[in-house]
Amino acid sequence: MRQGSGILTTRQRRLAWLGFLLAALQAPVSARLVSDDSWLFSLCVALMVATVLIADDARRRPADARTGD
Repeated sequence: MRQGSGILTTRQRRLAWLGFLLAALQAPVSARLVSDDSWLFSLCVALMVATVLIADDARRRPADARTGD
């Protein structure tokens, strides 16, 4: 694997961002409309997708940028 390559391809990354935005927007809407706590599932999914995107960003960053100099 070459340096600076991420976990996700460009297409997967776009789909992950779309999934994150949809899940993050659905959580407050369903919390408002539904009386149970099922909106927490959308929040958990959005957080998991955000974690994958953050990990992908960390893998894409060049090695010299990680040291802080």
